[in-house]
Amino acid sequence: MKFIIDGVRYHVEECGAGFPLVALHGFTGTGKTWEPFCKYWEAHSRIIMPDLIGHGKTDASPEVEKYSIIQAAQAIAEMLDAKGVEQADVLGYSLGGRIAVAFGVLYPQRVRKLVLESTSPGLKLEKDQKMRKEQDGKLAEMLVTEGLEAFVDYWENIPLFQSQKKLPQAIRNNIRNERLSHSPLGLSNSLLGMGTGSQPSWWNEIKNFSFETLILSGSLDLKFCAISTEMTRKIPSCRHVTISPAGHAIHVEQAEKFGTIVSRFLSNT
Repeated sequence: MKFIIDGVRYHVEECGAGFPLVALHGFTGTGKTWEPFCKYWEAHSRIIMPDLIGHGKTDASPEVEKYSIIQAAQAIAEMLDAKGVEQADVLGYSLGGRIAVAFGVLYPQRVRKLVLESTSPGLKLEKDQKMRKEQDGKLAEMLVTEGLEAFVDYWENIPLFQSQKKLPQAIRNNIRNERLSHSPLGLSNSLLGMGTGSQPSWWNEIKNFSFETLILSGSLDLKFCAISTEMTRKIPSCRHVTISPAGHAIHVEQAEKFGTIVSRFLSNT
């Protein structure tokens, strides 16, 4: 299914029936990230799986400003409007989690439950934002000058994804093929427009979340375990679950545990 929002054609897949669940993938992912979880969630959720701007079958706009976190959250709201959905559960992984946080801040009345996997509300300090923005700028330049395959070779070997090297080769090949399915322009502009250094810090806003929130982190991902713990202290109705053994991409490394925990959270009314 296609939606045109602000001149950008968004590709969206769906499965299941029940209360709407918007599932947002991470950087270099697609909506297909969540297809294996249809069997876990389809009995209680109508799972809406968009390809984020610059990813998959959604347009890779040349206009960087269209990639901002706020624009991404607005696009989700317009997508729900087009589907006649007033309120939804929202799940996001990494980049998708940062968009989910932004959506919760900007459209709190439209969120019933929030699930955040290995993500953050942004960087607190301006100096850290500036440093991260510079780093993302270098990666964006790498994508354009050296090409997608060279970037993916680099990306899959960063420390954040070291635990994935223990996965079966077939799963690793699927992840790599998904990463290689994008355009260099789309990923480059995603880094420039939606990178952690480019987005607002929502640390002061998350204390106002009135909806139930589930935060998931992998036991091997120490950085995001610490971030998740701090977020849990700030969000009023929040539960933090650490899944072991798992790194950043829990939904890949511990799919059954992830699917079951999320299912219980969403179906418990």
